[in-house]
Amino acid sequence: MCKIFRRAGWVAILCLSVLAFAQAPDVKGTLTVPVVSGGVAFVPFVQGGQTTLVSIISPVVLVPLGNNWLIESRGAFEGDFTRLNGTGPFGGKIHKELEYLQVDYIANPQLTLTAGRFLTPFGIYNERLYPAWIRDLQADPLILPLEEGSSNGVMLRGGFSAAHNLNLNYAAYFSALSTNETLDSDRQVGGRLGAFLPNQRLEIGFSFQHLLQEDHANRFGAHFEWQPRSIPLDIRSEYADTESGRSYWIEPALRLSAVSHATVFKHTQLVGRLQQFFTKAGATNGDVPGANTKEPEIGLNYYFLDGLRATGSYGRQLSSEGNANIWTAGMTYRFAFPLGRGGY
Repeated sequence: MCKIFRRAGWVAILCLSVLAFAQAPDVKGTLTVPVVSGGVAFVPFVQGGQTTLVSIISPVVLVPLGNNWLIESRGAFEGDFTRLNGTGPFGGKIHKELEYLQVDYIANPQLTLTAGRFLTPFGIYNERLYPAWIRDLQADPLILPLEEGSSNGVMLRGGFSAAHNLNLNYAAYFSALSTNETLDSDRQVGGRLGAFLPNQRLEIGFSFQHLLQEDHANRFGAHFEWQPRSIPLDIRSEYADTESGRSYWIEPALRLSAVSHATVFKHTQLVGRLQQFFTKAGATNGDVPGANTKEPEIGLNYYFLDGLRATGSYGRQLSSEGNANIWTAGMTYRFAFPLGRGGY
């Protein structure tokens, strides 16, 4: 027991030392402070007549160290509670995961070096859209098992202007094998390249991944994002082709202020998504559909505040294994606050 307290004490001292160092003035004289952010969500699901109460807490910690160094981390605590024995009270386990814990060195505006555990930059959903307070529809897309995951290793990423009205962004990484339940990752290399047109507010990108273990599979992906200037519309899409299957989704999201300036419409967003999954023979990923699947979905989001919203959706899963209705309804909330006072 004494050893446990001594270790806890050393951990506390180390954390306080990091926070104290992070609050020191940088070379420009601006005080940098750590920030705690993240979100919480309560979104019940009803799929095929079975209700699951999904509760999520996902904290994010950012610790800047001067101008060039940043420590960032995100964890996830998710409870998926279903009725015990079909008719009893709700119960279930809370799943805990360390999604990333990384050290970033900002070498210059075009290059950032990262070491540690990071979100694998394959496609865009896993990196940019996965958190419950960001995604427009709460149900996971069918493509997610093909790209979801974290890597343990090193990564280079950045962006630069290649020509007038053309910016390129890139990421390249190497990941080591880890079989630890909390820090699992594959041994692989990969990268992503995106082209962004600022005037059109449009991005097109491509992803590649090569597995350095097992069957040494190659994986390919593509993504598309567009936010036209004329209306409050987001259009996002992804495609992935891996050894376990091929899948795509396309998702338009429209703020209804484009239809009416009434207050209720200014805070309301209409979302739709069409997706398909094509299973390959001998698929090794147990999280992908067991048969070809199509799923149309429609949803509404109402924003009480920038960080607080009510969300709901209805989808219909169509498959030779059986069809099912998917309903969601709940609340999401995003928070952010500094651990100190910065600036002057």
